[in-house]
Amino acid sequence: MTTAMTTTTTTTTTTERGGTNTAVATWEGGWLCSVDAGGFRLVVDEPAAVGGTGLGPMPTDLLLASLSSCYALALAWAAKKRGLDLPDLEVTATGSYAGQKFGALVLTVRTSLPAEHVEPLLEPAKRVCYVSNTFAHVPEVQVALAAPTPGL
Repeated sequence: MTTAMTTTTTTTTTTERGGTNTAVATWEGGWLCSVDAGGFRLVVDEPAAVGGTGLGPMPTDLLLASLSSCYALALAWAAKKRGLDLPDLEVTATGSYAGQKFGALVLTVRTSLPAEHVEPLLEPAKRVCYVSNTFAHVPEVQVALAAPTPGL
């Protein structure tokens, strides 16, 4: 029998830039977690082929989703600033595994807007994309053990 473990944090969360942002993962047993992030509940799992239940995307899927969606939003912002519209914009993030990490990340942009209009947007979008900026300037990952919660 697998027992679920609940983790609670008391970090202040704000969506304002310059503050902090927190996601809380709660292990549900096996390879399954529920995650509270930005007021939404997500399910994170591994495929059945590796022992998960396949009830949700893998953590690395969410990493790629964060990168592609953040860059798409940044690209749309850059286009709007220049009076352009990208109604059919699609950004694909592809990660190539290198052991226990991605060794390469590639963003592919698709749109019907001619390349001569899109190419000048790529670098400005990259500069304002929080996720690609995090990869470009990798912060140290610190792990801290919280005090036990009474009653758990």
